[in-house]
Amino acid sequence: MELVINPVHKLQGTLAVPGDKSISHRAVMLGALAQGITEIDNFLMGEDCLATVQCFKALGVNIEGPVAGKLRIYGVGLHGLREPAEVLDAGNSGTTTRLLMGILAGQPFCSVLTGDQSLRGRPMARVTAPLTEMGAVFLGRQRNNLLPMAVRGGRLQPLHYQSPVASAQVKSAILLAGLYAAGETSVTEPSRSRDHTERMLQAFGAAVKVTGNTVTLQGLPRLTGQQITVPGDISSAAFLLVAAAIRPGSRVRLTGVGINPTRDGLLQVLKQMGANAEIINERQQGGEPVADIIITGSKLQGTRIAGSLIPRLIDEIPVLAVAAAYAEGLTEIRDAAELKVKESNRIATVAGELRKFGADIEELPDGLLIRGGRPLTGTTCESYGDHRIAMAMAVAGLGARGQTVIRGAQCIPVSFPGFSDALKLLSVQ
Repeated sequence: MELVINPVHKLQGTLAVPGDKSISHRAVMLGALAQGITEIDNFLMGEDCLATVQCFKALGVNIEGPVAGKLRIYGVGLHGLREPAEVLDAGNSGTTTRLLMGILAGQPFCSVLTGDQSLRGRPMARVTAPLTEMGAVFLGRQRNNLLPMAVRGGRLQPLHYQSPVASAQVKSAILLAGLYAAGETSVTEPSRSRDHTERMLQAFGAAVKVTGNTVTLQGLPRLTGQQITVPGDISSAAFLLVAAAIRPGSRVRLTGVGINPTRDGLLQVLKQMGANAEIINERQQGGEPVADIIITGSKLQGTRIAGSLIPRLIDEIPVLAVAAAYAEGLTEIRDAAELKVKESNRIATVAGELRKFGADIEELPDGLLIRGGRPLTGTTCESYGDHRIAMAMAVAGLGARGQTVIRGAQCIPVSFPGFSDALKLLSVQ
């Protein structure tokens, strides 16, 4: 499938972006492990989150929906999951796989996880290693690093884990396994990664303590079903925010977007670059901060993106690279080697695809150097099966001279169903 992008004069209008992918995954998982009914509204109807739903149905959980973003889960409690009769297929979803490994580590049965070709090439040892320390048994390719992966769960011991990387998926897998370990399980990170898991665990009734970069969970809690409204996904909003920021004269308002402080790095960087981003109507929604974001197009300047900022915007780097290509001066992105093990090697794919537009961009071992301000020309891009690469290149095409074609655009609904319709609604030719 191809997505054709024509240049636009500006973007204008008001829009709500789809529900947050990270929160949608976690709501299903904790709803399944809770006692009672959990009802979810604004659930992301993307392929990754639907894979999580299917996996928990296969584990014996009665789930109604999702229909129009609404989902009802009849929780089975911590010890109510059943051994699946089939292989659990996570599709393209690393979040489904790694977090589910933590839950399966505590089950008294055997299960097998797999995924699509891309997911079967992504590293899992960062999760299987600490879970093995807790007492789970894994059997997978390359010393338990690659799917397919068999998991034999059982009685777990609490763990105090010093993580070498700031990774919400690693942290979450260990905390979810910690639900099944008597005593305290803790994870210490070099810098704080996104904290949706600990927020939602608290909302469901678990005892969670956060001290600096350490999160501690008391095991064997009684989780209780909740009513959850999922905030709009700031990682999806990022594409529309950057699209407006790079086109002078644009004014876009995105409503009900999650502005969790462990996820708001994009907004900080856009402001560093000179974008006019206004946060209004701030409120709390299901334990998460939510607001409307208004952005107006302006002349952008290059900046430096590195250090503790990276975990707060790791998924937004492809589209921030597009912003950097349109900005005047040098943008340097460092400490982002994690991009190499996403749905694609995002350092290589971003650099390669933006060069097709005529951008001056250099790959670094842990990031990118982008010398912005050169006029871009429409081209034909490849998605590499990576939804964020496909959408980032579509944004690049909005300000380029001539038509841009994105090949392999069928991956976009993984995280942003209706992305092309959103662009059309906001575009002013």
